[in-house]
Amino acid sequence: MAILRANEIRKMSPEEIKKRLNELKLELMKLKGNVKMHRPIQNTGRIKEIKRTIARLLTILNEKGVNEG
Repeated sequence: MAILRANEIRKMSPEEIKKRLNELKLELMKLKGNVKMHRPIQNTGRIKEIKRTIARLLTILNEKGVNEG
């Protein structure tokens, strides 16, 4: 999954943002699980990218005035 930029996220509807947010959270959980179980992961920088993208999504959702839950 490609990392999203802020201008791309702003063009999305709140439902699309929430869907993408859930997908990224799931991917982050899987990567963290692999690290905890000492399994090798291909790109260690991916964790940082996902965290930043999740923060962007939440920030823009907040700007739009939409609650996450």
